[in-house]
Amino acid sequence: MVVVDLNFDDVLHRVENNGYCESFARLYGVDAETIARQNRRYAAALREFSRLFPSRRDVRIFSAPGRTEIGGNHTDHQHGRVLAAAVDLDAIAVVSPNRERVIRLVSEGYGLILVELGDLTVHESESGTSAIVRGIASRFAQMGVEIEGFDMYCTSNVLSGSGLSSSAAFETLVGTVISCCCNENKTSPEEIARIGQYAENVYFKKSCGLMDQMVSSVGGLVTIDFRDIENPIIRRVDADLEDMGYSICVTDTGGSHAGLSDEYGAVRQEMEEVAAQFGCRCLREVSEEDFYRNISELRRTCSDRAILRAAHFFGDDRRAAEEAAALERGDIGAFLKLVRESGESSQALLQNLYSSSKPSQQPIPLGLMVSRRILRDTGAARVHGGGFAGTIQAFVPNDTVTSYISGMESIFGRGSCLKLRIRPAGGAEIMGEGRK
Repeated sequence: MVVVDLNFDDVLHRVENNGYCESFARLYGVDAETIARQNRRYAAALREFSRLFPSRRDVRIFSAPGRTEIGGNHTDHQHGRVLAAAVDLDAIAVVSPNRERVIRLVSEGYGLILVELGDLTVHESESGTSAIVRGIASRFAQMGVEIEGFDMYCTSNVLSGSGLSSSAAFETLVGTVISCCCNENKTSPEEIARIGQYAENVYFKKSCGLMDQMVSSVGGLVTIDFRDIENPIIRRVDADLEDMGYSICVTDTGGSHAGLSDEYGAVRQEMEEVAAQFGCRCLREVSEEDFYRNISELRRTCSDRAILRAAHFFGDDRRAAEEAAALERGDIGAFLKLVRESGESSQALLQNLYSSSKPSQQPIPLGLMVSRRILRDTGAARVHGGGFAGTIQAFVPNDTVTSYISGMESIFGRGSCLKLRIRPAGGAEIMGEGRK
């Protein structure tokens, strides 16, 4: 393990005396109160780490962001295109090496987990955080990285179940820690993302695409083409929505994600059933023209819902690229029109606005109805992320953000609606001024 750690007292002193203000300004914005709030947050995390691991005096601090999906709803697992951005909500960690061949980790609100580095095999009975950590460590070990062990405390303001991918933020955080502390920071952000996906697929046993981890790890506003899933094409989009007059707001409409795994899985399964009728593994390999030409034949082997979901893929895959192009040329009107079309497609074709097993519970359609009534024709709103329960996303004129948030919170409760800032960086070590 490469040791470039700073003494705990030095790090705490720097945090409490604006010694990280340049890093914080880049990640969270230049507003003085925002930086002061992050100073308090990191100081609290440092003190809690010291309480949990009092013998550890050399520490480093890390951050990994949540993400917001802007274009391409349920397209990534079909090797399609997405437009997404890292956001200013993140998971942070205080870390110290222990050289004991064990990872000790405490997440705020949860107990201690231990991962013995001598046993990185899949544990069939293991779930949750420990499975993710073991999977990430296992993948690094397979790559030849020697992990000597560390103690870690982490806390996150990426709310679980918010649709902003708290799980990907955590996976990116752990991957970034191991890369920086054990591999001289040589692991690329793209590889860290793939490692996180591996841990989730193989150790956590959740089938997921790569978008969440990739955006969290790479950072910024990016378009990603997953045609070659092992080597996705990632391109930064040079656009600033706030400069164009709009802010991103997300509203947690409530509703539990518990018991929805089958709903999420069915989207991918049904899309792939359609692809299989053309001898393909995924819809990206299918010609859109062939798909529409053969709908009558498809109905003999596939459900109508599967065909509708496939139609959504073709439209939203194309829209994701068109949205990026509209932003780059500064055409906010065209961008908002495409967002509205995407939302309508998710509702009518993808059908992921509520669970078919609970048809009377429809917080997402309710949220969209309220959102569109507030915005009228001045913005756009759509389901966000996986859907079925949880979050909607809106693009709100800057001068009406306050009233929009107030209106949404009057329905869904205080703190349910958040304005997000696009964060330019992905997973990163927080470096104090003057530190190389």
